[in-house]
Amino acid sequence: MKLTSKELELTPGDIPDKSRAAETIKSLLSNLATITQGVAELRNHYGTGHGKVAGAKGLQSRHAKLAVGAASTLAVFLAETHKERPK
Repeated sequence: MKLTSKELELTPGDIPDKSRAAETIKSLLSNLATITQGVAELRNHYGTGHGKVAGAKGLQSRHAKLAVGAASTLAVFLAETHKERPK
């Protein structure tokens, strides 16, 4: 995520301080990586890997929907940002 944000110029440092809502934009961009980190942590704690014992309880479907929704929204945003870049 860090390399992708840098390549797409989506780091907080890429936003000029004079931009409207600069602080809000910077805050949102700095939190993008937390989506990927959070999804990875959920997988580590509740996924089927890492030697989970049979019958281990996972998350409810609403948690899965939250993770998938956040990750897919991020993926669409990154793809659209890439498409809009000058060639």
